[in-house]
Amino acid sequence: MPKALCIGELLIDFVSTTPDVSLAEAPGFVKAPGGAPANVAVGLAKLGIDAGFIGKVGADAFGDFLREVLQQNNVDTTYLIAGETSRTTLAFVATRSDGMKDITFYRHPGADIQLAPDEIDIDYVQSTELFHYGSVSLSHSPSREATLHAIRSAKAGGARLSYDPNLRLMLWDDADNAKRWIWEVMPYADVVKISEEEWEFITNDVDLNRGIERILGLGAQLLVVTLGERGCYYTNGSATGFVDGFIVNVVDTLGAGDAFVAAMLSQLTQHTDLTSLEKIQLDAVMRYANAAGALATQKVGVIPSLPTPLEIESFLQRR
Repeated sequence: MPKALCIGELLIDFVSTTPDVSLAEAPGFVKAPGGAPANVAVGLAKLGIDAGFIGKVGADAFGDFLREVLQQNNVDTTYLIAGETSRTTLAFVATRSDGMKDITFYRHPGADIQLAPDEIDIDYVQSTELFHYGSVSLSHSPSREATLHAIRSAKAGGARLSYDPNLRLMLWDDADNAKRWIWEVMPYADVVKISEEEWEFITNDVDLNRGIERILGLGAQLLVVTLGERGCYYTNGSATGFVDGFIVNVVDTLGAGDAFVAAMLSQLTQHTDLTSLEKIQLDAVMRYANAAGALATQKVGVIPSLPTPLEIESFLQRR
């Protein structure tokens, strides 16, 4: 059984071949596998963590392609379901050098939101040590109920739970519903990662300290706020710090956050009690994660850019 499991969306990104243009202006697109939880699963596998993915794709050519990509990257696909009634979800993406993205999803409905609760194998979920989830799969039923079922089962089984909301408001019926469900699953998380761009919407507060108190008060052992190329802020309640990012020549920012999450989680597997970690230990974890995120921006495409331990260590030795 995999040591780590990720649940959520797996889809096709059609990424603009030209940066810094809108989707309307893009002259062409390149097909690439996408979906934040799936990216994290591959990132963990590349870093030597036995990983599996739970989700749904269409019984179509794109679904077959995505399954093959995960398998080629040593991710267990036993519970990647091929749905007969809906197509694999598609997204068209135009990236900008400042890290912002222009994204349009084709998901009416997509297979990823058709994952049903009875397709979750409880024994499989409860066998894992690390369970990672986001909020995209909470946007519609039945994947909302399936995700909740899996989260609760993983928690009951004693796994460490990791949560990256990965806010995509355009996939929700309305902003209030998004906020409601993003918070609904917050109390299950031991590790929470939120990007700076998402912070004010999710916490409804520009005051960082009040937002931190609220999230830690729900039970999170570690909260990380990513700040793009500037680095990240973290706290486990006792140790708090800011770790500088790395300045690199950016080619493609898509997936940098997923690389960060995978690298961070891979390092945290070495520690059983996150609340007892000292600043020097957390600084090292976040520096490693920042390096992974920086490396991921130096190649086109998310999965090809997810780094190996050797690549991260070599990068850090040069800094």
